[in-house]
Amino acid sequence: MTASPLLPVLDVRPADDAGGAGDVFTGPNLPHWRPRLFGGQVLGQVAVAAGRTVPEDRDLHSLHAYFLRPGDPRVPVVFAVERLRDGRSFSARRVQAVQDGVPILSGIASFQTAAEGLEHHEPAPDVPGPEDLTSDYVLLDALDHPAARQLGRGRHVELRHVEPALYTDPDPERRAGQAVWFRLDAPLPGPDLLHRAALAYASDLSVLEPVLRRHGLAWAAPGMSVASLDHAMWWHRPARADEWVLYVQESPSASGARGLSTGRMYDRAGRLIATVAQEGMVRVP
Repeated sequence: MTASPLLPVLDVRPADDAGGAGDVFTGPNLPHWRPRLFGGQVLGQVAVAAGRTVPEDRDLHSLHAYFLRPGDPRVPVVFAVERLRDGRSFSARRVQAVQDGVPILSGIASFQTAAEGLEHHEPAPDVPGPEDLTSDYVLLDALDHPAARQLGRGRHVELRHVEPALYTDPDPERRAGQAVWFRLDAPLPGPDLLHRAALAYASDLSVLEPVLRRHGLAWAAPGMSVASLDHAMWWHRPARADEWVLYVQESPSASGARGLSTGRMYDRAGRLIATVAQEGMVRVP
């Protein structure tokens, strides 16, 4: 099977025109149905750019980022990495994602060598498996609209919602939580860093949906505006992004035209592999 189209996007490389500036990287953009970059793409690229500057025995364990400006899919993104610290066990990197000379995202990533220590995790909830659920590809293909096709197969990540999807219709139960299975729709070859970056990419696809679900909103609500403000992610255990991952999400609060969501990612064995938190702007007419 052909490798995931996300591979060349996430696998950022040294920028040819960096002028000897050092740790500067760039990569191509995926097309997007709106005239702005998908934030998850930039998150994943930031993770890889930072990881290119640390020893291979140090794994990405956390990333904290602020979305500063909408990105333009027509303009390449340049990732400038600053080496903040290299200790005996941890390395820290600051990354600025820049277009046309201005930052669109600023983040700090931390890496750690493998270590033994305390071990526990919150168990995965009992939900139907992905084989028992309808693919969002099927739901979006049925809409026969260019935006729906881009939202579906154009993301190269297959989602299967446990609760009813919110693309056209709101959730009548107004739940503040949901569970979503996801996986890349083609294999992702390469090191663990690329899979952690792909999990970051996928983490931004549905994380704000509990905010909409709680307030009886769907993505197609006329006049609604949603944008990610900041994003935090912690990786706890290795996992593959091209195998099914259960993403359990909830929204503890919405106020001031902002909504907060948190999420936990589990592999098929029920191991907690990552935790996510994101606040987004949600404006309704």
